[in-house]
Amino acid sequence: MMSVWVRAALRTGAVKPRGLVRPVTRIPQRSVVHQEGLPRLPVPPLKQTCERYLAMLQPIVSEEELDYTRQLVEEFLRGGVGERLQKGLERRARKTDNWLSEWWMQSAYLDCRMPVAVYTSPGVVLPRMRFHDSQGQMRFAARLIAGVLEFKKMIDSDTLPIEYLGGKPLCMDQYYQVLSSCRIPGPKRDTVVNHAFGKKPPTYITVVHNFQFFVLDVYNSDGSPLTVDQIYMQLEKIWNSSLQTNKEPIGILTSQHRNTWGKAYNNLIKDKINKESVRAIQKSIFTVCLDAPMPRVSDELHQSRVAAHVLHGGGARWNSGNRWFDKTIQFIVGEDGTCGLVYEHAPAEGPPIVFLIDYVVEYMQRAEVVRSPMVPLAMPQKLRFNITPEVKRDIEKAKQNMNMMVHDLDVKVLVFSHFGKNVPKKHKLSPDAFVQMALQLAYYRMYKVCCSTYESASLRMFKKGRTDTIHVTTLDSFGFVQAMEDAAKPNTEKLALLQKAAQTHRENTYNAIHGQAIDRHLLGLKLQGIEDLTSMPQMFMDTAYAVAQHYNLSTSQVGSKTDCVMCFGPMVPDGYGVCYNPMEEHINIAVTALNSCEETHAAKFARGVEDALLDMRALLEDSAKAEQ
Repeated sequence: MMSVWVRAALRTGAVKPRGLVRPVTRIPQRSVVHQEGLPRLPVPPLKQTCERYLAMLQPIVSEEELDYTRQLVEEFLRGGVGERLQKGLERRARKTDNWLSEWWMQSAYLDCRMPVAVYTSPGVVLPRMRFHDSQGQMRFAARLIAGVLEFKKMIDSDTLPIEYLGGKPLCMDQYYQVLSSCRIPGPKRDTVVNHAFGKKPPTYITVVHNFQFFVLDVYNSDGSPLTVDQIYMQLEKIWNSSLQTNKEPIGILTSQHRNTWGKAYNNLIKDKINKESVRAIQKSIFTVCLDAPMPRVSDELHQSRVAAHVLHGGGARWNSGNRWFDKTIQFIVGEDGTCGLVYEHAPAEGPPIVFLIDYVVEYMQRAEVVRSPMVPLAMPQKLRFNITPEVKRDIEKAKQNMNMMVHDLDVKVLVFSHFGKNVPKKHKLSPDAFVQMALQLAYYRMYKVCCSTYESASLRMFKKGRTDTIHVTTLDSFGFVQAMEDAAKPNTEKLALLQKAAQTHRENTYNAIHGQAIDRHLLGLKLQGIEDLTSMPQMFMDTAYAVAQHYNLSTSQVGSKTDCVMCFGPMVPDGYGVCYNPMEEHINIAVTALNSCEETHAAKFARGVEDALLDMRALLEDSAKAEQ
């Protein structure tokens, strides 16, 4: 789903193989200068992908299924179909900047008909703030907005530092896609529009409070950004003119199934006033949601509740209508100190978002008070909506569906405080591989089987690179988790198996970030076949292929300087979404599942992960003592 992110100062959008490749560095340079020189994404050799595909299947399908799949793969390789599709892909690679990126954006996001809320849009939980009233909320929001505008200055002036990984520059294109952009629903396929590249880029943001949307100009007539004080005064005006709490939550429409929203959207914008208001939201630089306070929960449940809140808003009664889920970036600032953001995933992966968060948090910590010029500012424009009976019906339907999603989402945030990346590093293990093996162990202990596991890897070494998949479940990881459950196995053997599994994970990570993984190549071959109007090769109709693509564990590492945690919904109905941020001495882990599946339980799995991490540390330390 998202990149596994490595960042040194700010772990960047490459896969996070600590110790495997050197950390990401930032060098002040013009990004446009280096962009043209980036290599194109390679098409991996066909035979290599087929061999790796069969190896990946070994721990997750039966021997009988594997034998059948071997025959289909052999037929694909020798029958000429595979070679023909491979040549088609290689032709596409020669003609385009990136043979995958457009296909990926369409197939993974824009063709997807599930709601973006919960299903594809990740949320980020920021540390709890100390304010508990509207003044504190608006003061915080004003500083946050000023920080984002400071970040935007680097984008506009093309002075964003280039990121390097192992001495190689990374593609910076995604950084230019996250501001002033928005997803537009379509009846069968959505689109994304980016207004930053138009003749008149937008100079305003949208603010939503009590379900009411406002246009807030954030630049003075001379082009300088408003100061924190000026923004605060404008937010106060917005707050005071949106005190009614009985307004229709028009934004909740954006949380619907995409086909449903596509129809409701066309119906909504039939009205000229509605169309102008919708366009204003779509064109804005970003959106700030000033949320009402949520019901209080215990400190233990607070983080989990906030994680659910940033994903869906808490339901129709609370803040789910205080959103425009199609907007690429929405910052959420609650009156009760709840802070975070939710972002629409189609234009970009997490690295630009994580860098933005780290930048803004740092900015807010050093923000100086700048005396505001005594220039009277115009009242922010309130966006009007005409609610016809048909639109009202669509809103009621969206409320019902959102409430069902809210009740279905099971979230647990675990702040694992026993240790952080310091422990695996001390024992010369990659922290990412260490956490991934803990996830494998926790899953095996709960279900007595291994499952297909997705960890996303960044392809930003290549021009317009997006992601590929690190298949975490391997024969080596399977050997390790089985040994951990076997009391007869000595610790020396368990440790050797952990080291071997971690090494295999590092190798798979290296292959993925260098464009040699298998998932996107197989997808490309399949899509090439569809484009060529040939009959679908049997290999892609095989049960084993469906099993491989059914990710019961969808995982991502999001490293950031800020003590935050990212979260996203599970990829499949009977699976888990797991996102983790390894800090030096603790690890933030968010686990999601669906209540509609009786077999999954977020809190139980999180406890399993905690136990697995502790057992693995004990294994490392006991083995180290035995050696002394």
